[in-house]
Amino acid sequence: MQTLFQSEAVDEVISRIDKLTPATPALWGRMNAAQMLAHCSGAIDMASGRLILPRVLIGRILGPFVKPIYTNHKPFSRSSPTDKKLVVADARDFGQEQEKLKLRIREFQQGGEAQVTKHPHPFFGTFQPQEWARGMYKHLDHHLRQFGV
Repeated sequence: MQTLFQSEAVDEVISRIDKLTPATPALWGRMNAAQMLAHCSGAIDMASGRLILPRVLIGRILGPFVKPIYTNHKPFSRSSPTDKKLVVADARDFGQEQEKLKLRIREFQQGGEAQVTKHPHPFFGTFQPQEWARGMYKHLDHHLRQFGV
């Protein structure tokens, strides 16, 4: 399974991000391309410790049982639930969001395991750095597939 600690995975994801345009339509979901890019930056900010979200009660109860969804080899299903704090509904500048996400991805990879948050995921709970890196790759892949790239 690919992770965001692998140079080839980072190069592949960034190449796919570069194929997006402001008009690229979503195959499912409500976000436009700029909103999706901002959403993905927020998720990486969470994995990097820049954004700390509190644990949600339902996650404390169910998180340990469904944690493999985040870390296994199977892609996320369409229209998976999103933490309300990571929902992006306002207008965003596509070019700025595209460059910001690419920068966040590179920073995550370059920082390696030492720079990954020690805070738990708000739903799934505690992750090891490799689990964060695998989950972040899966999350990006999910949204890039959402936009057909």
